[in-house]
Amino acid sequence: MNIIISNSSQQPIYEQIVTQLKGLILSGELKENDALPSMRLLAKELRISVITTKRAYEELEREGFIVSMTGRGSFVSPRNKELIREEYLKQVEAHLQAAVKAAQQCGLSREETQEMLTLVWED
Repeated sequence: MNIIISNSSQQPIYEQIVTQLKGLILSGELKENDALPSMRLLAKELRISVITTKRAYEELEREGFIVSMTGRGSFVSPRNKELIREEYLKQVEAHLQAAVKAAQQCGLSREETQEMLTLVWED
């Protein structure tokens, strides 16, 4: 598992970990029931605080991406198709919001923007 931390990013380190682990889970690179590195091992590999990895794992568990078992470790949750769909929907919505903002900034109308989306969709 290859997680890259950027100290120059405006995104907090724990969020960088969460984002990258979600990506690995959603892409299928990490499969259900796969074991994640221990919080201590991940902190050591990334040269960060265990508190930071703990916060990332807690966030992933709260969102249903992983399950943690005392004494056994953390594992990728069994795939919940609705959860995965919801995560993709959030990503699509964020990209569309950015596209709409860019379209508005350059003076495109709603119809022109919809036409562009249709063209991209059909391409």
